[in-house]
Amino acid sequence: MLGMVSSLSLPPYNYLIINFFTFSTFFIFLFKKSKIIQNKKIFFLYGWLFGFGYFLSSLYWISISLTFDQNFKFLIPVIIIFIPAFLGIFYGLVTLCLLISKPKKIVSSFFSFSLFFGIFEFIRGSILTGFPWNLIAYSFSNHLEILSITSLIGTYGFNLFCISLFTSPAVFILRDTKKDIGVCIVFLIMPLLFYIFGSTYKETFFISDKINYDYKVRAVGTNISIDRYYSNIDSVLVIKDLINMSDPNKNEKTIFVWPEGILPDISQKELVEYKWLFEKSFNENHLLVIGTNSQVSENGNIKYFNSFSIYDHNLSLLHSYNKVNLVPFGEFLPLENILKFAGLRVITNNYQSFSSGNKREIIEINKESFSLKILPLICYEIIYSGKIFRNANFDLIINISEDGWFGESIGPKQHFVHSVFRAVESGKYILRSSNNGIAAIINPLGIVEQKVEFGKSGYVDFKEGRKIQPTAFSRYGNKIFIILIFLYIFIIFSFNKITNE
Repeated sequence: MLGMVSSLSLPPYNYLIINFFTFSTFFIFLFKKSKIIQNKKIFFLYGWLFGFGYFLSSLYWISISLTFDQNFKFLIPVIIIFIPAFLGIFYGLVTLCLLISKPKKIVSSFFSFSLFFGIFEFIRGSILTGFPWNLIAYSFSNHLEILSITSLIGTYGFNLFCISLFTSPAVFILRDTKKDIGVCIVFLIMPLLFYIFGSTYKETFFISDKINYDYKVRAVGTNISIDRYYSNIDSVLVIKDLINMSDPNKNEKTIFVWPEGILPDISQKELVEYKWLFEKSFNENHLLVIGTNSQVSENGNIKYFNSFSIYDHNLSLLHSYNKVNLVPFGEFLPLENILKFAGLRVITNNYQSFSSGNKREIIEINKESFSLKILPLICYEIIYSGKIFRNANFDLIINISEDGWFGESIGPKQHFVHSVFRAVESGKYILRSSNNGIAAIINPLGIVEQKVEFGKSGYVDFKEGRKIQPTAFSRYGNKIFIILIFLYIFIIFSFNKITNE
């Protein structure tokens, strides 16, 4: 129940204050039980139950993607239970490690709990392709001044702090000495310090020089039914609708950004066959960015890719990026050689699993009057903190997505919030184009400057920005999180030494 209640702190609800009750209560329960119970299996179960409840109530929407294919419907109950059950293992390991570490005093127990929780959340986001969804840090998504600290310490570092913050009232309740109260006070003061930092950071940003482009980048947000993946919908009608939504003007230099997989029956090479549809509206002043499927033949085998494609007005392919981080079951089938005999296939591809691209590289557009360096991210790739780039020498992150697989649930809204965190971490503008989701321009402060609301169609235009220095996190990534881990270890040993003396 504590885990389920904690999930209400996440987007789109953001009842952040709940976590002070749930995390403190959970920790007090564990601390008191550790005095009377030494059964490792029982302690693992405590953490697993908390995690199971947390993910059951916040990730139920994943099963909606299985309703579009009759072959997958029988898996819906399994997925609803299996994913939270699997992710709960990481929380079970947190409580198990807490018991094994045998901290005797409240402060060392408090720091150990936060440390183990932060480490296993990082592991959850890294192993088996990683699934860093719904870190408790995302409950701060509406508090952008405080969130600015992620430009220094990143999301995992901030997540470690959040766990400590939400658990700190337990230190006050269980305190052994007056010194213990000091630890609680420190963590309650830190959000104020983060807020001051964020306010200063914000002022610096808004007095920085503006960059005005002589062209615009137009991200289109659409609300086209996901049924087009399974029905014989006329692609010509879809393209006409997209062109009308894009509202091209032959006298305006514009890079149009269309969502991921918006034309599922038209591959990267086949789009040129529809050139006649674009000729009336597009000219040399226009470029098109779109998510398409592509394929290559290697040694007699065909490999399929989910690609980020850039075309000129003649629909000649200028640049292409193949998605690196694929979605399990959505884009690739684990153990495909076995499971395909059970009639299973990936949800978004009628042929076989997509192959993963080799490397994500910056795309440099130098075409006549266009000069822009972009970092391409396809859908799910926006969720990875500290893993989306190594070279910060680019102007803009463009994220294209298809969120229709999750209906009108909270899933697309949670997905969008990841873009806010990545913008602050990287210190870059993010331009997002989504079908059945949210299209937006997000500045390096995490402020949504323009937005196409969920369930609506429209576009946003990026034509000016502000200069900003690369963030500390964009330089050093999750190395900063490792430093924070060592800091916590030092604090734990220091408090233990003081206790022993």
